[in-house]
Amino acid sequence: MSFKRLDPEDFLVSSDSITSTMWSTGVPTLTSFFTSSVQIASSAGNFYYSVYQTSSLSSNAEVQFDIAYADILGSGSILYNNSVPENSSTKTIYGQYRSLILEDENSSFIFGKGNNIYTSPNFWVINLERARYKQSIFPGSLNLKLSGSGGIINLTDDSIDNPVSQFLGSTRVYQLISGSNGTAGTSATSGYVLGSGSYGLVFPDLGTILINPRAVSQSIRVSPSRSNNSDGLNNAKLFNSINAGTSFTLNSQETLTSDYVFIRARNSEFNYSENPSFIAGSTGEVIYDQFVNSPQVYLTTIGMYNDSNELVAVAKMSRPLLKDFTKEALVRVKLDF
Repeated sequence: MSFKRLDPEDFLVSSDSITSTMWSTGVPTLTSFFTSSVQIASSAGNFYYSVYQTSSLSSNAEVQFDIAYADILGSGSILYNNSVPENSSTKTIYGQYRSLILEDENSSFIFGKGNNIYTSPNFWVINLERARYKQSIFPGSLNLKLSGSGGIINLTDDSIDNPVSQFLGSTRVYQLISGSNGTAGTSATSGYVLGSGSYGLVFPDLGTILINPRAVSQSIRVSPSRSNNSDGLNNAKLFNSINAGTSFTLNSQETLTSDYVFIRARNSEFNYSENPSFIAGSTGEVIYDQFVNSPQVYLTTIGMYNDSNELVAVAKMSRPLLKDFTKEALVRVKLDF
């Protein structure tokens, strides 16, 4: 075993952006959507519906995203306690996302920007499964079709039309607009609905999409129920609209940071071994003369130690590397985090 202190120039940090499909089907577009009657019938079903890529009874069924409905007045759901008005699951969900995104319990969600904005008392939520979106949604990859009695709308984020990142609180946000692949195209309203703002908000770093019910209702006549102390089945309404649209395209994005360490074995270094076959155990002398002037060893493992002489990483060679006085070796070790 031989040791050598690494120099600062032996270290390099590299970052690579990796894009992959969002869904566990392995393809960018999800065309079939399934819910679980067991999950819906459970207490969790009062808050959200889980959506799968195949029947929930299948062995390979995995949650792709969840659907929820939020209302600032608690409408569209049954009260926790009849003696406490407005205190229901939809109000809880509204408060949850208000705290998470707006970071102010007195603020309201505003859809759109400029002269076309709408302060909404309610919204639908598409919350992507954490394992699906990895680090973030890949901007421009969102294409969602919603279908209703008034037709079909194609929704996307506005990341191509507005490439400069906008923030709501401390969270990066895009507007959800009618269009495709991150642009409204030639739409005269820039993908918005007159008087109702945008179709929603896309938070790529949270894996969350908020949908503006008023804009959707004006376009395809899919509306949530806002009755008091009554289950409006609003989660089912959005699920049925997505299911009828049969197309939800989305990709994920993550940045992988790698540390590269370059291990240099010069011709005069690492040519001897502490292996007992080199040295006579009784005298400590080298057994064979050629091991003195022309030794040959094989590099198999690289260990990295800190200043306290503690082993912190081990790299195994893909194959033994022959080393002698006539050879130099450069080994690149990659550490992923």
